[in-house]
Amino acid sequence: MADTTKVLILDKDYMIACPEGEQAALRQSANYLDEKMREIRASGKIHGLERIAVMAALNIAHEFLQKDSANSTGQDVALRLASKVDEVLQELS
Repeated sequence: MADTTKVLILDKDYMIACPEGEQAALRQSANYLDEKMREIRASGKIHGLERIAVMAALNIAHEFLQKDSANSTGQDVALRLASKVDEVLQELS
């Protein structure tokens, strides 16, 4: 059963559906995303929440692909990651 968990990203609250027992992992992921988005915003080169979110997603995807390339094929990883990026962007809009 999924519960709704509140997370804070760039000073905005988001209510996210989350499977029971996964709330801590969701909060950790949200904190990591928040950190990456703050770094991008602080650089001053990219403006707008959507653009910052996309750049953060691309940076995180790159990190993930670098770390996960030994464990699965790039295409499988890219498909899973694209799905997650879509979910985050839908939450931000």
